Amino acid sequence: MDTVTHKGGCHCGTVRFEVDAPATPQVLSCNCSICAMMGFLHLIVEADAFRITAGENNLTEYRFNTGTGRHLFCKTCGVKPFYVPRSHPDGWSVNARCVDRATLEGMTVTDFDGANWEASIDQIT
Repeated sequence: MDTVTHKGGCHCGTVRFEVDAPATPQVLSCNCSICAMMGFLHLIVEADAFRITAGENNLTEYRFNTGTGRHLFCKTCGVKPFYVPRSHPDGWSVNARCVDRATLEGMTVTDFDGANWEASIDQIT
């Protein structure tokens, strides 16, 4: 599968990133408590496919439940453009809604039942 380097960031532009992924990535729409409230669309990638290019010192971290997921937010605008997910603690989940549109040709969105995480996780790992 061919990949392109996508760029993106938070709302205010302080935090920026690059992610290597297909031009039409497959993303997950999760219904867990935090994702449903935020409208997060998960573009899950390996660690070496993701780079923070600006604003790393402007990130703040939030953990809940098992404490495995590292939810990272811009201190200025409050947007969570990416985080280290519980399902892939050695990788990243990029919010596809935070990817600049210039390199995206579309997205394939699949629902994930994160509200019942333990029963559903085998679908994506």
